[in-house]
Amino acid sequence: MFDPHSISLTRLSAPLFASMIALSASAARAEEPDHIVLGAGGSATPVYQGAKSFRLLPVPAIDIKQGPFFVNLRNGIGVTPYADDMITVGASATFLPGYRGRDAPYGIGQLSDGVGARLFANLKAAGFIATIGATKGVFNGTKGLVVDASISYPILLSSELSLTPALGATWADDKHMSRYFGVNAYQSLISGLPRFQAGAGVKDISGTLTASYRVTDRITVSGTVGVTTLLGAAQDSPLTFHKTQPLGFLTLTYRM
Repeated sequence: MFDPHSISLTRLSAPLFASMIALSASAARAEEPDHIVLGAGGSATPVYQGAKSFRLLPVPAIDIKQGPFFVNLRNGIGVTPYADDMITVGASATFLPGYRGRDAPYGIGQLSDGVGARLFANLKAAGFIATIGATKGVFNGTKGLVVDASISYPILLSSELSLTPALGATWADDKHMSRYFGVNAYQSLISGLPRFQAGAGVKDISGTLTASYRVTDRITVSGTVGVTTLLGAAQDSPLTFHKTQPLGFLTLTYRM
């Protein structure tokens, strides 16, 4: 069954899938046999974290595993050099969306999409799945460091239906925070917003609830609703209009 949380919540902004933390149960698949799961859906999220506006976007659903190699929207493209029934360790290259100039306040400009190098580890114990990961921007984007931690608990209600509640938090360094939430002197002059220097710290806490229904052995419908709350400098930024925001997405997938 495709794990809907493999739709990237660590990088949850394109719009928000990329800046929110990874509330993922995809660790549960790490030791499973090779598989190819493809599908599509839609999301309703803010245009960037803290923004005034929301938008609807199509969402691809990808979960491919061939030996140690994987491709998914949670961790990107990479390898898991170590995986057993409890622990999975991996490294990958992942997409880091920014935001469009027209979505930010006038005079702020755009934040270009980027590519990041990611290290992560998943731990399964007593039915819980814990994830910790670190992503460093290496090309475009903020080029900052974001560390995420989450815990989820998949609940199998029947052979077809499952629920997965998840909680998590994200820490970001000053480079990421200043580039994403900061306002420099030039931007302040053009936009009329006050200058703002965002320092490193815990950026947000989040929660999601995912329901997955297996229509057939190959077809699964999944829906997720959630909420994220900005903390610290992120919630104090002149670019933040709503510190607490909902999100949701729906996917239909097919296991090859």
